[in-house]
Amino acid sequence: MDPRIETVIKFMEDNFGHDLALQQMAQSAHLSSSRLRHKFKNEIGTTPTQYQHSMRMQRAKELLETTFLTVKEITTLVGLCSESHLVTDFRRAYGLTPGEYRAARMRVVGLHKDQQGAQ
Repeated sequence: MDPRIETVIKFMEDNFGHDLALQQMAQSAHLSSSRLRHKFKNEIGTTPTQYQHSMRMQRAKELLETTFLTVKEITTLVGLCSESHLVTDFRRAYGLTPGEYRAARMRVVGLHKDQQGAQ
C-alpha cells in the first residue's frame, strides 16, 4: 500500500472524533485533495470520506456491543454532530437502529449464556 495512504488512514485514526475535511486528510500526506481522493479510491476501493464514515459506523457498532453508553454519548465519541445522524447512518449501514442493534445483540448474548448454563 502507498505509504501516503497509510499516513492518511493513521491520521484518520488519530483524529477519530473530529470531522476531518478532505483537504486536512490530503495535507497530512502532502497531496492535493483530488490526488488523494483518486489514489485512495484506487488503493482502498472507496473515497477517504466514505472510509472515515465506515470507520465511525464500525466504532459505533463496537461501542454498542461492549459498553452501556447511550446513543448520544456514542454519537459524540464517533465524531458525529447529531444523534439522528448516527441513527440514520447506522440503519443504512446495518439495517437496524443503534437501539434495535443493541437489543438484538443482548438477546443473542443472553441466549448464548442460557445455552451454556443448560449444559
